[in-house]
Amino acid sequence: MSLLRNPYFVVPAIAWGIAQVSKVITDSVLTRRLNVRRLATAGGMPSSHTALVMALTTVIGRLQGLQAPLFALSLLFSLVVMYDATGVRRSAGQQAMILNRLLDDLFIAHQGIRQERLRELLGHTPIEVFAGGALGVIVGLAFT
Repeated sequence: MSLLRNPYFVVPAIAWGIAQVSKVITDSVLTRRLNVRRLATAGGMPSSHTALVMALTTVIGRLQGLQAPLFALSLLFSLVVMYDATGVRRSAGQQAMILNRLLDDLFIAHQGIRQERLRELLGHTPIEVFAGGALGVIVGLAFT
């Protein structure tokens, strides 16, 4: 049970949870139906990965100081996660979208052939990452 009292674990988990729940709320409002599956998916507003790592970085900075080696490590790790979310994963999602369109066009002429669609929502826009980062910092400051 000591893990549940550890701010280095609990605060980032809270930030992640808030981000994931906000995705469900946002998607439910936009689509006008509840989609609880959104809790377990990547992509969307705000970035829960970014919220988690920035909350962790904030907690480390607050409790150990901005000069601590662990803070520098966490900050660099956070920057890599944010770069990956907007760069590599977003590009992979865009490629999946294009491939799905090509598959749709190809299989329209060949009815009866089963196709498996690729996941398109993998990464984030820069604003989704920024929002996740802001959420993480706010939660980190509020809970430490």
